[in-house]
Amino acid sequence: MRDPSIRRSVALFRAFLREQSDPAYCYGLLARDAVQQVERYVPLEGRTVVDVGGGSGHFTEEFRRQGAHCYLFEPDAEELHAGGRKPEGAVLADGYLLPLADKVADVCFSSNVLEHVADPQTFLSEMVRVTRPGGLIYVSFTNWYSPWGGHETAPWHYVGAERARARYRRRTGRPAKHTLGENLFAVHIGPTLRHVRARDDVEIVAARSRYWPFLAGAITRVPGLREFATWNLLLILRRCPS
Repeated sequence: MRDPSIRRSVALFRAFLREQSDPAYCYGLLARDAVQQVERYVPLEGRTVVDVGGGSGHFTEEFRRQGAHCYLFEPDAEELHAGGRKPEGAVLADGYLLPLADKVADVCFSSNVLEHVADPQTFLSEMVRVTRPGGLIYVSFTNWYSPWGGHETAPWHYVGAERARARYRRRTGRPAKHTLGENLFAVHIGPTLRHVRARDDVEIVAARSRYWPFLAGAITRVPGLREFATWNLLLILRRCPS
């Protein structure tokens, strides 16, 4: 799928609607799309890729299909084995403290994880640490003011996280998976971009909406509007020579 394009955005949106009923289809398509984005910047054949917080391994598997040596680090055993999956060679490990030496990865990859960590800056620093100079860092996250910021409780998170959770429980009869301040955090685009720009160990290759069908980079340059319209921020960073 050409990126960006309306066709691609519609296909991904339809896949998200099937996340609960057919997670293999949803995450399989998302993984193919993300790996194609990475391949724009670095050939993957023979490269070492670190997948941080990659859940049950869909992204890892796609990187391997493209010839990369990919290693999955996931802190949640339940997520790791979701759907009965048993990803090969996965490590139960926290993204704050990866069991890796410095500068070992050609690509450090994290898809939709940053909004689930309490300290995004430390998480990013750890990704940078394990990436070799000249290597690529791929980070995407759903910002809190996005229409999908509340995840399964969206868009009712706009009227308050607790109200959104209460509504979700009334409607479904079960508690929401995510709780603000516990496993979901209000991460914003402006502060994240300012933090990355202030670092001296990375340069920004791209800062854009991950799913937007047109003007994907322009929307992230408009303060205020970007917090609502971006939906999901994609950062492509390159580790500076040390």
